[in-house]
Amino acid sequence: MEHGELGHNSVSLVGRVSGAVAERELPSGDRVATFRLVVPRPDAAAGRATVDTVDVACWSGRTRRVAGRLGEGSVVAVEGALRRRFFAAGAARVSRYEVEAVRVRRVPGGGRGP
Repeated sequence: MEHGELGHNSVSLVGRVSGAVAERELPSGDRVATFRLVVPRPDAAAGRATVDTVDVACWSGRTRRVAGRLGEGSVVAVEGALRRRFFAAGAARVSRYEVEAVRVRRVPGGGRGP
């Protein structure tokens, strides 16, 4: 195995948008749109379905435009990579994992939200 093949970071999710999409400008001038995606996770052992809630960050102009047209309840497919982001929360440094989207698309027939 060559060195370039040692790792792979690829995420593919389909779920419903939870809440409003938020777009903001960072002090660097970069813009980012973020939203939460609720992804079903069947739990056969418990006999019930549970969900995972995943934060999604859209950095490119294309993914921000698509995200900006999503409403709560929209069903979308997200492709991207898992990223760990560090930031200050008061006096403390904390981290959070999120999916950095490289592609976001509405799932046909999945609902549009409001």
